[in-house]
Amino acid sequence: MLYAQDFRRLAREALRGRWILAVLTGFVAVLLGANSIYGNTSGNRNNQVKNFADAYYGINASLFVLWVLVMIGLFVLIYLIIGGTIQLGYCTFNLNLIHNTNPQFNDLFSRTDIFWKAFGLRVLTTLYTLLWSLLLIIPGIIAALSYSMAPYILTENPSMGVSEAIERSKEMMDGNKWRLFCLAFSFIGWAILSALTFGIGYLWLNPYINAAYAAFYDDISGKALRTELI
Repeated sequence: MLYAQDFRRLAREALRGRWILAVLTGFVAVLLGANSIYGNTSGNRNNQVKNFADAYYGINASLFVLWVLVMIGLFVLIYLIIGGTIQLGYCTFNLNLIHNTNPQFNDLFSRTDIFWKAFGLRVLTTLYTLLWSLLLIIPGIIAALSYSMAPYILTENPSMGVSEAIERSKEMMDGNKWRLFCLAFSFIGWAILSALTFGIGYLWLNPYINAAYAAFYDDISGKALRTELI
């Protein structure tokens, strides 16, 4: 049985000589909604125009709120609509990376042929996870772990239905949720270090984590074993 350190080792081996490609692909994938992204803005006012700014404070505040709502709306649209198919494409990239089968940046857009399935998968898994999270944090985490392999499954089985991919993921993760949790938790030190670099370190951490997850899927799906037998 493989453990967290084994998946990290497989990820490092797959990334060797391909870090630039992986960082670029991961960065674009995040921008297009494959993962959650966060941002903030800040600003100041020149003292010479302070009186004018104060006079129009109410208008500026309203415009700022409107701008925030628009940005949130755009993020939701990207996350749900575009992010679904990009997520599947990113799974394709990372599986090719792990299998050493010529991973390419264009892999991100390789699953546009099942755009609506990808959209449906993103909506359903997000909805189910949120509903479980309404109970407590732990059920939400368990749900997220249960559905985590669905993108990989649908990527490799594009003719499969969305609900079937989710059910297959739940079956596949039965008895493996703790292993995936330990794998995710094993990156906590790197996440802290990346935070200390004002997020720049995540450019390298994100591909590392996703390559490790692809290796994990390869293991529990039995594909790695079949490859070795061949």
